[in-house]
Amino acid sequence: MSKRIAIFCDFDGTITERDMIITIMEKFGAPGWETTKDQILNQEIPIQTGVGRMFAGISSALRDDVAAYAQEVAVIRSGFPEFLEFCKEQGIDFWVTSGGIDFFVKPLLAPFAIENPIYCNGSDFSGGTIEVTWPHACDEHCRNGCGMCKPSVLRQFPDEDVYKIVIGDSITDLQAAKLADFVIARSKLLKDCEALGLAHAPFSTFYDVIEVLQKIVKGEVSNDLRI
Repeated sequence: MSKRIAIFCDFDGTITERDMIITIMEKFGAPGWETTKDQILNQEIPIQTGVGRMFAGISSALRDDVAAYAQEVAVIRSGFPEFLEFCKEQGIDFWVTSGGIDFFVKPLLAPFAIENPIYCNGSDFSGGTIEVTWPHACDEHCRNGCGMCKPSVLRQFPDEDVYKIVIGDSITDLQAAKLADFVIARSKLLKDCEALGLAHAPFSTFYDVIEVLQKIVKGEVSNDLRI
């Protein structure tokens, strides 16, 4: 392949087996968080509004408890270390594009020594409750209120030079998937790719992802092919 390959990979429910925001809310969330979650998933409110609202229901004093709980219950999807090694061997750029929050995302990824910066939301604990900050908010081309705007990240990489692959599982990955050359998907994102006719392949583990990437590297996958 003449273009440089870059992977933009979701965190919650993709690198991890469980959606860590939902897992955290099940333990620490204030009453009403489930309604907010449903509003996000049904696209009734922007992701930024909903995620900010859910974390605003958690006391800043619980910062260490939340981070420790995330470390305790998070399960990294099978094959992830081998996948990272494959990317390194093949010269594939790997970027984490997470709608999660830095204080639990970065510690969970620290053991893997990922070279590129991690795109995720920030956090401020100076007030009474957790305030989510948005260092990667929507650019002038996006009005979706993404919070951590994955399409804006993809637009930083020129189409003529980069073959863009999105790996994800949910509604938070859909807009980025529409801009990708190829999508490796599971769960709701897989159904959306099928419905929209996006070039894609399914995955359950990162061993599956490696198999797909091997085909892409060899030029065996075209942009209009579902595998």
